[in-house]
Amino acid sequence: MNQPVSAAEPQKAVFLDRDGVLNLEIGDYVWRPADFVVIDGVPAALARLKAAGYRLIVVTNQAGIAKGLYSAADVAACHQKLQDTCGGLIDAFYFAPGHPSVSETLSRKPGSLLLEKGLARFRLDPAQCWMLGDRARDLEAGARAGVRGLLIGHTEKLDFQPRAASLAEAVDIILAGS
Repeated sequence: MNQPVSAAEPQKAVFLDRDGVLNLEIGDYVWRPADFVVIDGVPAALARLKAAGYRLIVVTNQAGIAKGLYSAADVAACHQKLQDTCGGLIDAFYFAPGHPSVSETLSRKPGSLLLEKGLARFRLDPAQCWMLGDRARDLEAGARAGVRGLLIGHTEKLDFQPRAASLAEAVDIILAGS
């Protein structure tokens, strides 16, 4: 997956928060593949984005690693389950293992380093990209990277527009503007 990107490849992407957007949020941490449940409709929604020429990049905070609750290998196993369920559509996974009470990091959202890595790796145009997340910190990370944001669900009481009830609805909004 670390092959050079040709100029003909898409310069647009959708950055996706993980828990609450792609998989069910079950409490504090989702790190066991057996507990990792992909939300109904996610594979079809991702397939629509891919067909429209978007790269798909997952960006997720994983503070449980810093807390010693689970390992990077556990995160990778969940990401593999997501990739298997979605037919291998996701182009890249980036995660921040730090926790705000343990370490300062630019990778952890609302920092924008995870998005910046994807923008650089795939030579993306931030103006053609979206950040989909269920928290203010997700949208803030997108804004810091120059990427438009779209709030998914109603996890936080935010007065943020645009907003969508589900990933499928978010895809409708994105594709209507493409």
